[in-house]
Amino acid sequence: MPSLSSLKQTAFAPGLQAVEADALVKASGFRVSDERIRGRGAGLNMTGRYELKTREVFDDGWSSLEELAPFKTEVQVEKPRTIITRNQSPDLSFDRSINPYRGCEHGCVYCFARPTHAYMGLSAGVDFEARLFAKPDAPRLLERELSRPGYKVQPIAIGTNTDPYQPIERQWRIMRQLLEVLEAAGHPVGIVTKSALVMRDIDILSRMASKGLARVALSVTTLDRKLARTLEPRASTPEKRLEAMRALSDAGIPVSVMAAPVIPGLNDHEIERILDSAKAAGADAAGYVMLRLPIEVSPLFRDWLLRHYPDRYRHVMSLIRSMRGGKDYDAEFGKRMRGTGPYAWQIARRFDLTAKRLGLNLRKAQLRTDHFIPPRGEGVQLSLL
Repeated sequence: MPSLSSLKQTAFAPGLQAVEADALVKASGFRVSDERIRGRGAGLNMTGRYELKTREVFDDGWSSLEELAPFKTEVQVEKPRTIITRNQSPDLSFDRSINPYRGCEHGCVYCFARPTHAYMGLSAGVDFEARLFAKPDAPRLLERELSRPGYKVQPIAIGTNTDPYQPIERQWRIMRQLLEVLEAAGHPVGIVTKSALVMRDIDILSRMASKGLARVALSVTTLDRKLARTLEPRASTPEKRLEAMRALSDAGIPVSVMAAPVIPGLNDHEIERILDSAKAAGADAAGYVMLRLPIEVSPLFRDWLLRHYPDRYRHVMSLIRSMRGGKDYDAEFGKRMRGTGPYAWQIARRFDLTAKRLGLNLRKAQLRTDHFIPPRGEGVQLSLL
């Protein structure tokens, strides 16, 4: 773990604004030792932004920090009243989604969902990837919501916030139960994941895909295994994700690749290689999303960048800000996913030309809705005839 003095030297390097340097030094109060976060993405564990008190870690000279135990994954049960989340975002191709878990053990330092942990009184840092919430009632709630009179069927997206196939799914199996409910109801679903665990459910997904009810997108951030291990430490390796693509495609399940997020100066040079590899693995469509740094994600990412790639810090942040109007992030609809300016335009052109050359995105069949039969869920009055 970098010392405070070394952090100050890096932070006050030529080209960094004084305000930013002060923020980086202040963040050191939330830094966790490498021994406690081995295998984690975030290096900070700042207090949740809605908390009344702020707690910082400091060494009082009694070596008490060395006695703190490593962070272990803890899972609590969350009991939501509903499971389908609605949105009206013009940036998204779906209007409803399901998140079987809150928080994500994959530990992707760039995850835009990290700030949601503040609603639980927890940190967007290490807490987000170590203190998780499972929703075992999700399948029952889904069946009930699909049974409601007047429900209008449209594809449900799963994995757009936190990954439904993160490691704890092996034990909880909530995602598989959700798929069983959707298959029985003939309801279309689109899945986004960066886990090879999706191959476990090929039996259900292949049956649904044969009716035009399922599509899977694998997120591939980089093909560099070393970068992947630090950037998204507990996600499947790039090779495993490509293997999952091939298995899904061979089973007749339409597969897309998401080159996401594109991080200027770090993985943007891999766009062509990622699309080439995905096409060879059976992908028929592709998309990309530019790095997003909302709220707490910005200091987490900048701290990660200083710890792992200090020599690239100024260059990467300069390119990011050139696409965000001089800021770390611009949340405006129409801009937040792709950015603006010459560099963003260049990324878009490279992606479009490569996708066209490879024959990706030529025909993306729409998921069907005509197979839907409302389940007879709890609370539904049965017909007298």
